Amino acid sequence: MNFLRGVMGGQSAGPQRSGAETVQKLCDRVASATLLEDRRDAVRALKSLSKKYRLEVGSQAMEHLINVLQMDRSDSEIIGYTLDTLYNLISNDVEEEEPDGSEEENVHKPSSEDLAVQYTEIFIKQPENLTLLLSLLEEFDFHVRWPAVKLLTALLKNLGPQVQQIILVSPMGVSRMMDLLADSREVIRNDGLLLLQQLTKGNAAIQKIVAFESAFERLLDIITEEGMSDGGIVVEDCLLLLVNLMKNNSSNQNFFKEGSYIQRMKTWFEVAEENLNWSAQKVTNLHLMLQLVRVLVSPVNPPGATSTCQKSAFQCGLLQQLCTILMATGVPADILTETINTVSEVIRGSQVNQDYFASVNAPSNPPRPAIVVLLMSMVNERQPFVLRCAVLYCFQCFLYKNQRGQAEIVATLLPTTIDANSISAGQLLCGGLFSADSLSNWCAAVALAHALQDNSVQKEQLLRVQLATSLGNPPVSLLQQCTNILSQGSNVQTRVGLLMLLSTWMTDCPIAVTHFLHNQTNVPFLTAQISENLGEEEQLVQGLCALLLGICIYDNENSLENYTKEKLKQLIEKRIGKEIFIEKLAYISKHELYSRAGQKPQPSYSIPEQMLLDHEFTKLVKELEVLIIKAVQKSSEDEKKEEEVKKSLEQHDSIVSQYKELIREQDMQLNELKKQVTALTTQNEQSQTTITQQAAQIQQLKDQYNLLKIQGKPVDSHHHMHNEAAEINGIQPKADMEEIGRLQEELEQLKKQHGILEGQLAEKDLIIDKMQMSQISGNKDTDDCTDNSGEPTAAPHKELETLRTLVQTQAAEISQLQAKKQELENQPAAMTGLGSGDVDSDSSLRRITQLESRVSALDDENQKLKGQVKVLTEEKDSLDQQMTRTNNTVVILQTDKSRLQQEVVESKKEQDDLLVLLADQDQKIFSLKNKLKELGEAIEDEDDMESGDQDDDDYDEDEPN
Repeated sequence: MNFLRGVMGGQSAGPQRSGAETVQKLCDRVASATLLEDRRDAVRALKSLSKKYRLEVGSQAMEHLINVLQMDRSDSEIIGYTLDTLYNLISNDVEEEEPDGSEEENVHKPSSEDLAVQYTEIFIKQPENLTLLLSLLEEFDFHVRWPAVKLLTALLKNLGPQVQQIILVSPMGVSRMMDLLADSREVIRNDGLLLLQQLTKGNAAIQKIVAFESAFERLLDIITEEGMSDGGIVVEDCLLLLVNLMKNNSSNQNFFKEGSYIQRMKTWFEVAEENLNWSAQKVTNLHLMLQLVRVLVSPVNPPGATSTCQKSAFQCGLLQQLCTILMATGVPADILTETINTVSEVIRGSQVNQDYFASVNAPSNPPRPAIVVLLMSMVNERQPFVLRCAVLYCFQCFLYKNQRGQAEIVATLLPTTIDANSISAGQLLCGGLFSADSLSNWCAAVALAHALQDNSVQKEQLLRVQLATSLGNPPVSLLQQCTNILSQGSNVQTRVGLLMLLSTWMTDCPIAVTHFLHNQTNVPFLTAQISENLGEEEQLVQGLCALLLGICIYDNENSLENYTKEKLKQLIEKRIGKEIFIEKLAYISKHELYSRAGQKPQPSYSIPEQMLLDHEFTKLVKELEVLIIKAVQKSSEDEKKEEEVKKSLEQHDSIVSQYKELIREQDMQLNELKKQVTALTTQNEQSQTTITQQAAQIQQLKDQYNLLKIQGKPVDSHHHMHNEAAEINGIQPKADMEEIGRLQEELEQLKKQHGILEGQLAEKDLIIDKMQMSQISGNKDTDDCTDNSGEPTAAPHKELETLRTLVQTQAAEISQLQAKKQELENQPAAMTGLGSGDVDSDSSLRRITQLESRVSALDDENQKLKGQVKVLTEEKDSLDQQMTRTNNTVVILQTDKSRLQQEVVESKKEQDDLLVLLADQDQKIFSLKNKLKELGEAIEDEDDMESGDQDDDDYDEDEPN
């Protein structure tokens, strides 16, 4: 104890020892002392020296301290001192005391960060040390558990990936850390949150384990207990941990959604309007809450996961709550900006959410749509730059894959829908497009381009937009006004925005290309811009001009004689050169902002001057660059070949579609025929059953007859014979009546079949007559009614005569059956005399012989009926085949009719296009006349004008229909 007092600063008679010597003595005492108290005092002394003599304690005492953790586990006090000492060595947060010694000695000492990393490497070199530390987390003693948490956090800060791998393979390692959140002592719980933050950084496997250890449930409970957005630093730590668990981890995001935790997030954003006390901590908490929502609906997530989270956000009312904050007053600017970004990603690509956002109104008088209010902020140069960027992103997300929203925005620009009493989105976009602020120009151009993205219908609709530039002058089209501003040499940012708008507008829209080429100054302007040698700041403009000229070639329909594909390529080769053109086109993808804009949809720029390229436009450039290079380098012969191949493919497609239609009709006919075959098969089976029953009954009659014949007596046995005859007289007439009934039923069936055949024969006659009439009217009788030798054939008439002969034959057979039926009905009356008492044996034998002959006649009649059934079946098959041939002829005629109708529609479409071009030409002539008037030139006299009108009329008459 005297030694320790000397070390700790007590009076000593001898000379003072150095720090290294003191640490060495203490280490020897820890290693050799037999009493626990001595070792505990030595460790306490090392703890007190570990800040001032960090290098000496770490280099000499590390091994001894680890041995103490292993050997003295039962004493919590010495374990606590040991953990505190190790924390002082490993942590960077400890403020070191100024060591004694000269400056020269201190210069060669390693820095605090280097020492922390070195000691961490020494500690985790043996994985058992980390496992031992994890086991100490189970100790409930505050002086053991809390230092262990802090030491683990420091290890993870210094060498996170290596420590994470050891913890990952350690049994129950993550579970012990999760138990810290349930500790009733707030200090341990809060430091446990910091530990889990370090543990879950960048390791998806650990993130999944933590999530499945009920982390979401515990963290949301803590956030609710601490007051949600009004809570303190603990809420911030919980939110940071939640972001770590779900960012770039689709498994945890799905687990969070399926656990119905998104519904619990709604209460976080219930901010009272009268609450104007926005503390710094509350702003931070709300930022993290909004960031957590964005993690769930981020565009970089798998599309399926994002869409399901967007759907849940709408169903639970989270989107509605965010829109309430968006339209509320008194919200700080940074929170409003982040809310706009969050709403943007919640609605991006979700039709239901986009429709709801379109219906949101701002609480103003009169109420205005939220989209209009946001656009007013975007084109207002006095608003903060980050807020304007957020509004642009929100507008882009609203229009992303939303053709309904695109149509609504474009409709506000059309003359028929403009309301002079209210401000619309289209008016704001046009105002921003032509304002003096270059950033407003760029944002409005990009927003309008998103309204046309992948929507050819709206591209054509936007061509109808007319702008009134000044009083007294005729209105000009929006396309013309954009090119006018380009030619005036405005700011680079403005020109880049307009070029992006024009490129998006004209892509896959040949009509817009034609309108653009109608202006004679546009192509010379583009070629001049591309061919000039300008500075680096103008290279992007040159690349975009090359892209726009390439679109004029690729999407050109050759409707203008002066600007066909071939002439534009010749112009490029003469004025610019193909190699230089391709080099200038590559300026876009080589620009420093191109890759930055292509990383994510949200525009993220620090200063307004950097906003030059849009994310969706970079995708368009990537697609068009290769196509334009091929189109420019392609020769006219190659184009002709491609057009021929394209036409052949179109013809092939039309033939395939015709065959598909024919196959579809044949399938329907086949199904109907299958049903008819099934019905006929059932009917045939029933007939066979009836015939079998009749054969059995005939066989029974034969057996009875043979039995009577075998049992016949001599003439003198008159009385016995009389009894047998009486017995036959009592049974046989009954059987005959049953046979007559069956014959009647069969006769009725034959009559029905006869009626059906007559109806089919009538339909066949009608179809044949129609075919003959159509053949006569279409001058096709020679082709259809002649054989290969050229002589007419009478096949339809022969078939008709055959059918009529068959029907007459069946009618005769039915008459014969009716006569036989009458004979059978008269037979029972003649047989009643068999029962008289004065009949002798000779008359009995005659009756038996008659009975035998009648049975034989019935057998013959049965065979005839079978033959008739077979003949009728064959006739039915013949009729079905003839009906099929007739239906095929009808299908061919219908196909010809459809083809002719399609040709008429195409001719009408070509006529409409020519009318549009004529209207543009008239407008152009009118403008040229006005220019001549201004220049004082004489205009042609009335006779010339009349002759010109006559020429126009002649042209209209010659126009193809």
